[in-house]
Amino acid sequence: MSAIDDLPPLRAVIAAHGLQARKALGQNFLLDLNLTAKIARVAGDLAGADVLEVGPGPGGLTRGLLSEGARRVVAVEKDARCLPALAEIAAAYPGRLSVLEGDALRVDVAAHLAPPVKVVANLPYNVGTELLVRWLTPEIWPPFWESLTLMFQREVAERIVAAPGGKAYGRLAVLAQWRCEARIAMRLPAEAFLPPPKVSSAVVHLRALPAPRFPADPEVLQRVVAAGFNQRRKMLRASLKGLAPDIEDRLRAAGLSPTDRAEQVPVEGFCALAREVAR
Repeated sequence: MSAIDDLPPLRAVIAAHGLQARKALGQNFLLDLNLTAKIARVAGDLAGADVLEVGPGPGGLTRGLLSEGARRVVAVEKDARCLPALAEIAAAYPGRLSVLEGDALRVDVAAHLAPPVKVVANLPYNVGTELLVRWLTPEIWPPFWESLTLMFQREVAERIVAAPGGKAYGRLAVLAQWRCEARIAMRLPAEAFLPPPKVSSAVVHLRALPAPRFPADPEVLQRVVAAGFNQRRKMLRASLKGLAPDIEDRLRAAGLSPTDRAEQVPVEGFCALAREVAR
């Protein structure tokens, strides 16, 4: 019998420790251990990897990661109420779970991890997008992680994998697809969570590429993409006019039409424009 079978059911853990999900913390707990194990498997072979988990809550996904063989899990949890429940899991898996109490936006997680590193998390909804952007935009590439397996609201997941030409295509798609291979690996109904959110969710798997698909300065690319999509209904010559006085010339030099809109520009086009803006 595995250690996961020796632990109490998650509903019992939540009741015992008074862990009702808090909306202010963006919490929606996933209780089905079959699903948490399936999410862990999306990340691939965990046996030789350290896994970073953000927002473990009562530990459903944590248990899945450990039972699927993760070498070590480093979990960052802001809600102190969850620490006793996580301590019970740590006791069941001696030496394999470290819990850092704090805000994942402020904790230097890389210092606690040994490569190879995989990030697997049911991210709190209120910080998920910001964390993703941070992980996608470090100064040095490749990053500290080799893959991200992350649960988001379905709408956010679709924005990450979107192709040019549609309403879902935007900043997240460009930043993710510039440096990663991205795919939606699973979709989950709202009923799988406690409490059920108002929207369905999806698990996105991103694998870091050894190098970006196209050359560009990360900071300049972010500025170009942010400006373009901040006023996405406007033509590029209008939405990007603050970047350079001769923006129309730079658009043409990048192979783009000044009358295009941001959602029409592929990742390669944004990178070409970032190089022109950086000149």
